[in-house]
Amino acid sequence: MSPAPADRAEICVVACAEAFRGNGEILGAPIGIVPIIGARLARATFEPDLLLTDGEAHLVYGTWPVGEPPSGATEGWLPYRAVFDVVWSGRRHVIMTPSQIDSYGNTNISAIGDYARPTVQLLGVRGAPGNAVSHPTSYWVPKHSRRVFVPRVDSVSGVGWDNARKAGPAATEFMDLRVVITDLGVFDWETETRQMRIRSVHPGVTVDEVLAATGFPLIVGDEVPTTREPDETELRLIREVIDPHGARYREVKV
Repeated sequence: MSPAPADRAEICVVACAEAFRGNGEILGAPIGIVPIIGARLARATFEPDLLLTDGEAHLVYGTWPVGEPPSGATEGWLPYRAVFDVVWSGRRHVIMTPSQIDSYGNTNISAIGDYARPTVQLLGVRGAPGNAVSHPTSYWVPKHSRRVFVPRVDSVSGVGWDNARKAGPAATEFMDLRVVITDLGVFDWETETRQMRIRSVHPGVTVDEVLAATGFPLIVGDEVPTTREPDETELRLIREVIDPHGARYREVKV
């Protein structure tokens, strides 16, 4: 019997998995439930050399369920102090979740409102500036809306293409913003203008829906493809092995 068709959450998982395609033997650093499932799916299928941690200090082998301890062998030791060497060497691909993001990929996880007297205090810049200019960086937004996709972020935490250009080669030499994945579609940046464009829309989503939910103009090609759906093997891994308890639905409602 064929499995039930993929739902929106599972399509988002596959889109996050695709973000790691071609990475090879570097450290995957997915933040968020759907990106974690996606990274484990990528390694279990088309990206077997991707390095993943147990969330603490061990690099671990195998595929294990979300919310449970790893079942595979330990591949290596990666204490927190060593992560900075991995970051600075460019051997890491992080997927972060911004509170705000603009057309050039500047992100905010620090504060909402006037930085001197913010209306909402968030995490602080954390590792966002170093991530953005040192190694591949992607973003995951569970709920695509104008509150997140804004004309200008209130505070720059992760560096976007325009601000990196102003800073010069020290910021641009190794900068590698990859994709933004949301519950509506996948986005990247147009090569010349470095403004955000629609890379694909998820099945059942229209370009007009995406434009209406975005607080700045998006670059739209003549043809906008549909995000690929998971195959039967991927669906089985998502539903039975990696996320049997349905944690993905805490981020993407269906």
